[in-house]
Amino acid sequence: MTVEEKMAVLADAAKYDASCSSSGSSRKGGTGATLPSGCCHSWTPDGRCVSLLKILLSNVCVYDCAYCINRCGNDVKRATFTVDEVVNLTEDFYRRNYIEGLFLSSAVFVSPDHTMEQMMRVARELREERHFGGYIHLKAIPGASMELIDRAGRYADRVSVNIELPSAVSLQQLAPDKKKDDIIRPMAYIGEHWKQARAERQSNRKAPRFAPAGQSTQMIIGATPESDKHILDLSQNLYDQFSLKRVYFSAYIPVNTQESRLPVLPMPPLLREHRLYQADWLLRMYKFRAQELLNEDEPNLDPQLDPKAGWALRNFHHFPVEVNAADYEWLLRVPGIGVLSAKRILSARRTGPLDFSHLKRIGVVLKRAQFFITCSGRFSGGLRSSPEAVRQALILNDKPSIKAEQLQLF
Repeated sequence: MTVEEKMAVLADAAKYDASCSSSGSSRKGGTGATLPSGCCHSWTPDGRCVSLLKILLSNVCVYDCAYCINRCGNDVKRATFTVDEVVNLTEDFYRRNYIEGLFLSSAVFVSPDHTMEQMMRVARELREERHFGGYIHLKAIPGASMELIDRAGRYADRVSVNIELPSAVSLQQLAPDKKKDDIIRPMAYIGEHWKQARAERQSNRKAPRFAPAGQSTQMIIGATPESDKHILDLSQNLYDQFSLKRVYFSAYIPVNTQESRLPVLPMPPLLREHRLYQADWLLRMYKFRAQELLNEDEPNLDPQLDPKAGWALRNFHHFPVEVNAADYEWLLRVPGIGVLSAKRILSARRTGPLDFSHLKRIGVVLKRAQFFITCSGRFSGGLRSSPEAVRQALILNDKPSIKAEQLQLF
């Protein structure tokens, strides 16, 4: 099989891994401008779009996970890159300005240690022999030795482990070859060594790096019965315990339709995935806690409302917020006010009181915020409302064809 044929197989097999971010790296590289096979677009925290070569080292797998297209029981076309082939492809694409980095994952072929060693060798040869300065993200293989993961972390910008499913029970049911401890152990190792390396470099800039962009993970949503509350509580614990940069959610896609252990869904739960990403953003950027967003009585996110608006309606007694007096933390909790607009409000009100026209220019989304704020004690247009009416207004305001004025607010 030629390298081009392998690329077609292994680039397509990598598309199910969503945790492909390039955030947190300070290495310098070229600028991607085109999109050949195997390249994907990703974004940095400042909104810059970058291109990564996203491939599997191999789709030959010894595991038989029910949800995976590459499971050993499936009759799919198989391929495996050599280390030199991945190194040459990465360098060639980088020199052509196709990519700014490499995202390398793999099915488990031969054994976890063998697979992890091959991936680590790719990173080592790129760094030490080819002097590659671009971004490298390696997926750690659960069950591989900590020595191999440690060595991978010395060469890669990010080393991360996919948690796969939201609970040990679901993992045992759908992926019995994988063990919870084999996933959690490298997560804990990467998180601890990342913190140690960062602390050492603060006192000594020549101290060695270890996965300077940190780690992320991915879990499949909708293949198992866990609630949104369970998923967000797990995400919160991962952020707290292992210093994860981000948890990625992947709506379950039924690629193995004959598998009786999997649910029959009319379509992937993409709206649920979207709401979980919104909730995750609140955890990471808005200082919410998972326990605030959902509880035992309401274990799932409202599909009709974004999670921030849902929280505000459940806590309607805390509103309205006076924008000329509220602190930064409370401004962040107002639907329609984001991180940037909250900072702009704090800066602008130093020169004088703000009104609704100021807020609009600042970037506040007034069609949401108007129900939860006052300016100098005044609502927008003298608006007064109940939680039920506000809920309907927020839902209809997300539909451009229906105007909010049609609602009977009271």
